[in-house]
Amino acid sequence: MQMGENAATKNNQHHQVFDVSIDVLGQNGSKCFDDDGRLKRSGTFWTASAHIITAVIGSGVLSLAWAIAQLGWIAGPTVMFLFSFVGFYASSLLADCYRTGDPVSGKRNYTYMDAVRSILGGAKFKACGFIQYMNLFGIAVGYTIAASISMTAIKRSNCFHASSDKNPCHMSTTPYMLLFGITEIVFSQIPDFDQIWWLSIVAAVMSFTYSSIGLALGIAKVAARGTLRGSLTGISIGADVTQTQKLWRSFQALGNIAFAYSFSVILIEIQDTIKSPPSESKTMKKATFISVSVTTIFYMLCGCMGYAAFGDLAPGNLLTGFGFYHPYWLLDIANAAIVIHLVGAYQVFCQPIFAFVEKKAAKKWPESGFITKEFPIPIPGLGSFKLNLFRLVWRTMFVMLTTIISMLLPFFNDVVGLLGALGFWPLTVYFPVEMYIKQKRIPKWSTRWMCLQMLSISCLIISIAAAAGSVAGVALALKSYKPFKAPA
Repeated sequence: MQMGENAATKNNQHHQVFDVSIDVLGQNGSKCFDDDGRLKRSGTFWTASAHIITAVIGSGVLSLAWAIAQLGWIAGPTVMFLFSFVGFYASSLLADCYRTGDPVSGKRNYTYMDAVRSILGGAKFKACGFIQYMNLFGIAVGYTIAASISMTAIKRSNCFHASSDKNPCHMSTTPYMLLFGITEIVFSQIPDFDQIWWLSIVAAVMSFTYSSIGLALGIAKVAARGTLRGSLTGISIGADVTQTQKLWRSFQALGNIAFAYSFSVILIEIQDTIKSPPSESKTMKKATFISVSVTTIFYMLCGCMGYAAFGDLAPGNLLTGFGFYHPYWLLDIANAAIVIHLVGAYQVFCQPIFAFVEKKAAKKWPESGFITKEFPIPIPGLGSFKLNLFRLVWRTMFVMLTTIISMLLPFFNDVVGLLGALGFWPLTVYFPVEMYIKQKRIPKWSTRWMCLQMLSISCLIISIAAAAGSVAGVALALKSYKPFKAPA
């Protein structure tokens, strides 16, 4: 009996040692798992940069010439540089919040929301969740509008060319919004953020393509004329723009530029794809610096050359506002690149919403086969695709809702400005600053604390002004807009 007990004791000890070994290997030393027990992350500086560039260089670049036209040669580039600096600085603060406590071994925060809940908690967590997901939803609407306008521009440029520049070729964006929505329904069935890295790289290449074309066309137009248009103070007050409109447009321009740098909302999600060592925050800061630097150069060139080419007449959308008419085939390539880019960018921004809803549903109804069960569907040459019915229904409904709202409010500049205004201060500045202060235990009323609070308050004032200008723009556009009809 005692021999049996000793054998059992030794066997239990053996299993305990074996379990500990498995735990150690699985959590710390395994080639397959990270310290949180999840599959080893494979993201690098380059993939993180691709994700950020995809998020940063979006449809916002197309409105920068218009934004600079409202502000002028002095304020325009200055404001753009300041937004890029604030975006980079706040993102660096946010990168330090990926892990709570120790920057190397602290608890991981998988999403922006997780970071706020872990570090700030309480009411701030709930407020952040509402703002973030509403902002991401709004970005999805904005990207649907931008993609449909680009698809319409391809059709219009070909029509315009065929009529020898005589027919204005007005047409509705509604069919193209439906086409974009159907495409996004298909791509939205990709389960996880990690699995769309290739889509981000394709989208990043496309963003450089259309930005480069817009830049080249602007340079060519300036070179052909031999002079730079524009003024130091921006669009002139006169027959077309009143003093009040000039003020509202200047405020709206701030929102447009802010929208061009709205990527902080998905920075934690991108950081969660990065492998370590070195620490994720170190890699992320490096990726953010390179990405923001590269995109700011593009923004400066595209915005400034667009303003130099058109002056006060700079269109709201550089490549679809028909500031350029020729060569039409090059415009078609640029707008096709915009559409491809926005297909990817839409997914990058919507994945956090998808993950949040599906995680909540699985937690509340863990026994539901509709929510948790996956059905393997064989795809010749690609293996099998795991279909989840809840994911299919919920993501399809989400895309349909963004498409319908886009059809009702297809105002590119106004919507972009409003989104930039609403998301800039709380998500790009306020929450990163507050989390950083608490994470680093910065003493209240210290010099560093005061500087961070002054930055936050200044950005709040800018956001309020930009939101007011964009709301005024939407109200004005609604007076003459007829839903689902082509403009006269």
